[in-house]
Amino acid sequence: MFMYIYLLKKMNERKMRRKADAEMDERVLILRGLHEKPSMTQRELSEYCGISLGKVNHLLSSCEEQGYLLRERGEGRGRNVSFRLERAALDFLKPYQVDAALILAAGFGSRFVPLSYELPKGLWEVFGERMIERQIRQLREAGISDITILVGYLKEKFDYLIDRYGVKLLYNPEYAEKNTLATLYHARELLRGKNCYILSSDNWIRENLYHEYEPASWYAASFMEGETEEWVLHFGKDRRIREAEVGGRNAFCMYGPVFLSRDFSADFLPLLESYYRMPGTEQFYWEDVLIRNLKSLPPIYANPQRENIIYEFENLEELRSFDERYLHSSGSRAMRITAEVLGVPESDIVDIRCLKAGMTNKSWLFSVRESSETEKYRGKSFICRIPGPGTEKLIDRRAEGRTYEKIRALHITEELLHFDPENGYKISVYYRGARNADFSKEEERRACMRKLRELHASGIRLDHDFDIGERLKSYESLCLSSGGDIPFEDYPKIRRESFLLLRFLEERKREKTICHIDSVCDNFLFTEEGLKMIDWEYAGMADPMIDIAMAAIYSYMDFEEARNLLREYLHVDPEGAKSSPDQPDREEELYPLVAAYMGLGGLLWALWCCYKISLGEKFGDYSLKMYRYFKDSLRILQNLGKF
Repeated sequence: MFMYIYLLKKMNERKMRRKADAEMDERVLILRGLHEKPSMTQRELSEYCGISLGKVNHLLSSCEEQGYLLRERGEGRGRNVSFRLERAALDFLKPYQVDAALILAAGFGSRFVPLSYELPKGLWEVFGERMIERQIRQLREAGISDITILVGYLKEKFDYLIDRYGVKLLYNPEYAEKNTLATLYHARELLRGKNCYILSSDNWIRENLYHEYEPASWYAASFMEGETEEWVLHFGKDRRIREAEVGGRNAFCMYGPVFLSRDFSADFLPLLESYYRMPGTEQFYWEDVLIRNLKSLPPIYANPQRENIIYEFENLEELRSFDERYLHSSGSRAMRITAEVLGVPESDIVDIRCLKAGMTNKSWLFSVRESSETEKYRGKSFICRIPGPGTEKLIDRRAEGRTYEKIRALHITEELLHFDPENGYKISVYYRGARNADFSKEEERRACMRKLRELHASGIRLDHDFDIGERLKSYESLCLSSGGDIPFEDYPKIRRESFLLLRFLEERKREKTICHIDSVCDNFLFTEEGLKMIDWEYAGMADPMIDIAMAAIYSYMDFEEARNLLREYLHVDPEGAKSSPDQPDREEELYPLVAAYMGLGGLLWALWCCYKISLGEKFGDYSLKMYRYFKDSLRILQNLGKF
């Protein structure tokens, strides 16, 4: 906080020193216009600069007096007057020359799934041209060649732009956890000491807004009719932005590219750095810093644009309305497969939104248009699952398909519309009003434990096991393949100790039943039809205690909470079951098994994380928590005298 106050004080001192320069120098606009189009008339200059004809005449005279312009008169009557820029004009314009451009392209684009699962939003084509390439072309036409693209999600997809356009790429390592404040923070040195444009890769701009020279810092503004949730700008006749707020009505809004002068950045970057370090700003946009400090920063102006110049598509429906190609063929594999399965055109797939991404797969929700010619699915909603990267080495999709066939008679799983064992794509019915279980609520935990006992007591036999020892070997091999690494310093010791737990379990010679394995609370779904269990990709024959252990570690339960979960499991009666594999009086015997599976399960998912991280995914501290379960499990079993 003291640093923040100090920064504001220093900025105010600089502000006072630059008081004479507080207003935009409109001579720059006049000279820039004549530099770009020497034949421009005074009336055209007035329209180009957005200032009155009388003021244009005054500015032309001023520039002429200062030796920046030479007035040339043509022969004959009429407006045959032109102006030629003198060398002094170019010297005057030099400090206003744009040095570089940054294009922000690190984000995921959750409102555009499933398209954004396959390609970053900025690389989509609009009218046959990729949005980011259109902006690069416009920048180069304006004489700006120093262009850096800030990348993150699917960063490799942008590499070809280096060879095609000579741009540079800068990686934002925090793109998955933080918002654009962090993106700009990682690019701050590219702004320092430069006049620089900041663009969004997913904007489509009809006319070229960029120039070789800019008179002052600005933010593009578009007029929004009716209610809007955009940042609404408040500015006067001089166009200096005085205030900005989220939401409003019939107003100009921050929309599109930005230009920051080197003087503006000199004051802005220390604030950016300060806010970046403040707790609670992880989801800030960089504009949040700008808006909160407008009064203390140098002037930044609104740059109002005419209607239909700047487009920022909020969802697929908006893009379809603009470029009809997306009505019929979006170019997305997931959309194509979904349309083929349902027997509908892509244009019938509407109301698309991203569901909370699982750790293995990506899922999206959609509906079939009410006016669809396919009556069977008209107005209904579905979920499409897309396997995540590398899952083909982790999951046997054929085994998953056989599991769904076996458990169909139990009516405890989601209703499948489509399952492809080759690629793992799955389309299932969406249950309106459904919700995931909440393990913090006793009655919901008990209901889920009853469902697990029902499964374990069903007598269903699968033709494949979930052997945790074999899985540990397999995941370790994946981590070490292609020169990979397991980053835990003491893994060799932990690996040796894992055999103690495996041997302990093997000696018990437990009866195997069908097990879900992925018994996280999110895979228990309360619907109008009753409690369902979804996502059976890890299911196999195993000791039923593994399901209790997995349910516990997925919810970050401690070992006493896991003991209580076991107790709840043992004291519920499975519906319709002829017999139960475990009886309520066996808690003391079974708890060490649950503890052992918690440890081995934690180690397994820690290795799983290491492999997925090698593919570019991020899981925060999940791997640390899973790894810790193994160590705690070993200690508890030693204290119980099990080895």
